[in-house]
Amino acid sequence: QVQLVESGGGLVQAGGSLRLSCAASGRAFSSYSLGWFRQAPGKEREFVAAISYSGGSTYYADSVKGRFTISRDNAKNMVYLEMNSLKPEDTAVYYCAATTRFRAELLRRSNVYDYWGQGTQVTVSS
Repeated sequence: QVQLVESGGGLVQAGGSLRLSCAASGRAFSSYSLGWFRQAPGKEREFVAAISYSGGSTYYADSVKGRFTISRDNAKNMVYLEMNSLKPEDTAVYYCAATTRFRAELLRRSNVYDYWGQGTQVTVSS
């Protein structure tokens, strides 16, 4: 089992940057693929980014490609989401999640993730 705790959210102006962190505890962290999802008020949870268990492959939603970067440090049991050029439409609660799945086409689907953090709020003002 894996426990996930996100941090780093906050209020930022449009065009600014934030770095989200997700600390994992539990066994075999390096055997999990990890993802970031977000949910805005009144909207469904949506895929943001994912990273393979080794960190060698990364995947992004079209809406964040070129602005966000996902990374992981298996030695520290951490996963990060670097967010640049933030827009008001990026405002949401951001969640990190872990799954034993590894196929690229699956990692965009929230229902394949087994473990979720509690979320961290990101608010981008215009």
